[in-house]
Amino acid sequence: MSQEKQLPHDHHENELAFNFLCANIDHIEDFRIVSDIFKQLGDPTRLRIFWLLCHCEECVQNIAAMMNMSSPAISHHLRPLKASGLITSRREGKEVYYRTADSQQTKLLHIMMEQVMKINCQICPK
Repeated sequence: MSQEKQLPHDHHENELAFNFLCANIDHIEDFRIVSDIFKQLGDPTRLRIFWLLCHCEECVQNIAAMMNMSSPAISHHLRPLKASGLITSRREGKEVYYRTADSQQTKLLHIMMEQVMKINCQICPK
């Protein structure tokens, strides 16, 4: 058993795995970041917006039309997605366009969503 952590019961046959777990379990801020991302995607509307923006760049008005919602309601959901780093935006004149951030995390979330929903994405490169 690891010298750093002493547990009441020694059930660990693999000391290397135990040491790895102990070394990382206290990285509370890392777990908080992941938790915040999952909180954003815990809302079905945000999840739908995120999934949509994985496939295209769109403005608020078009997202609202696709989702049969008002533009203010869509903007309300876009703010936390952007604050969490899951989506980005760019301005072109008066119009703001949104898309998913180009990160490994967003790519993995996209893949996970489509596997869980059993969607075979025809428009994404493999």
